[in-house]
Amino acid sequence: MSEKREMRWRWRLLDAGPLLLDGGSMFGVVPRVVWSRTVEADDRNRIALRHNCLLLESESVDPSLGRTRRVVVETGTGDKLDAKMAEIFGTGARTVETAVHEAGLACDEIDTVIVSHLHFDHAGGLTRRTRSGEIPDWRARPGEASGDCADVMRTFPNAEVVVQRREWEVALANDAVMTRTYYRDHLLPIADRVRLADSARPFPTGVLPHRDETPRVPLSYRETTVLPGVRVFLAPGHTWGQQAIRFVDVDGRSVVFTPDVMPSVWHVGAAYSLAYDVEPYTSMVTKRWFLEEAARGEWTLVLDHEPQTPVVRVAANGKGWYDLTPVEGFVR
Repeated sequence: MSEKREMRWRWRLLDAGPLLLDGGSMFGVVPRVVWSRTVEADDRNRIALRHNCLLLESESVDPSLGRTRRVVVETGTGDKLDAKMAEIFGTGARTVETAVHEAGLACDEIDTVIVSHLHFDHAGGLTRRTRSGEIPDWRARPGEASGDCADVMRTFPNAEVVVQRREWEVALANDAVMTRTYYRDHLLPIADRVRLADSARPFPTGVLPHRDETPRVPLSYRETTVLPGVRVFLAPGHTWGQQAIRFVDVDGRSVVFTPDVMPSVWHVGAAYSLAYDVEPYTSMVTKRWFLEEAARGEWTLVLDHEPQTPVVRVAANGKGWYDLTPVEGFVR
């Protein structure tokens, strides 16, 4: 008797709008004289990025729903920043909600949302501003709003939200390098919708791996299945609880949504970590084993902030590291 095939997924890239971030912060210890050879910054030293998200739809009917399941991966910044902060980050009016509507769906038709981590530029879109005639789902108390609106709605009112337990606990405690990134108005309104994953850490607690060391426990033992055919695994460094999301698409490709361990093609180098990382050394170690897994498993990677070629393949370059190749059909 043949084994039942694991659930596969149709997917499309969602463009949740632009994002401008400080170039120096995006490249950490790498000096501007180096990174500016390939990345152009504006007169305020900001580089142009994107909020890349995914829309997944199950290949077959989910018996619990009586139809296919719809999943959004990552939600971007959303629309709650005030005018000053929106101008600083260059976010504009486009959000994940815009992209979902362009895909022919309403946000209340989304069943599950999976976020890599809970910084505002990844999870801010979990909630949105209240519009005329709406009764807010949640009202911010003083100091809880990320912008100038106290009343917010859940962007995906019928969806559960999947995140790592450690990320959720850190976010609620606001333990971050940045003082304003884990905003209460994208956390507390969805607290009763959260499903927490407890994926195993790449290295045991208390172990400091050497810079070229890879985890001894295979990835298959460190992944958590959160939906049929959809797995998450820890990719720590940027945050302790950051996760990547892996699934197999209808064409048989292993697709991995790649969080801020490698936010753009410019960050493929080992030393190219972010000043925003809670542990840059851990980010470097994670990137090595992540790229090794990607090359060996022939993963298709979706990079969360890449502005031009967000979908790439990975191959060893014969020099002890890896090169990225854009996938046709996903070049902006």
